[in-house]
Amino acid sequence: MDGLPWSQACENNKAPILDILRRVLADKTQVLELGAGTGQHATWFAGHLPHLIWQPTDLHSNLPALAPRCAAYEGGNLLPPLALDVCQHPWPAQVPDAVFTANSFHIMPFSAVAQCFAELGRRARPGTALCVYGPFNYGGQYTSDSNARFDQWLAQQHPDSAIRDFEAVDELARQAGFALLEDNAMPANNRLLVWWQTDR
Repeated sequence: MDGLPWSQACENNKAPILDILRRVLADKTQVLELGAGTGQHATWFAGHLPHLIWQPTDLHSNLPALAPRCAAYEGGNLLPPLALDVCQHPWPAQVPDAVFTANSFHIMPFSAVAQCFAELGRRARPGTALCVYGPFNYGGQYTSDSNARFDQWLAQQHPDSAIRDFEAVDELARQAGFALLEDNAMPANNRLLVWWQTDR
């Protein structure tokens, strides 16, 4: 649909991400997407994973860019986008059995990443899958020169934006009751991390 907000990165990564989600979310019923952006992921994944009800969310200020693409989707398994700031209420009282976010953790401040895990830990049920796509550092090191350059660019855009250390994020996940299930290498030096909410 012409005139809709569009991201080349979403076009590039949607198929590789789908390959993982198709397997990881095979037995899930509903997905809460955090930071849905242009809606390209929401409409693509909803269209290719018809067994899932997909709930896109983003900051209230971003909904005008997200809503038109979602409204143009012709399937019945994509819900209207909701406003959700991970640092503010209201959050859903209980999140569904899957959560997905792409390219958000390096944009939001680390304090917001921590708040996101804390909220999910309070609301997720045992067995909830959390899928996070994006670049990560390991052992305090960049995984590529391009990621190092990207991190420099992020710092120029906002001082609180940065590629996150995998170990720090995984610690937040464990504190919230999530156990790492998969760490998938993805194209363009990205990762798709999958955590599972355990019985606590």
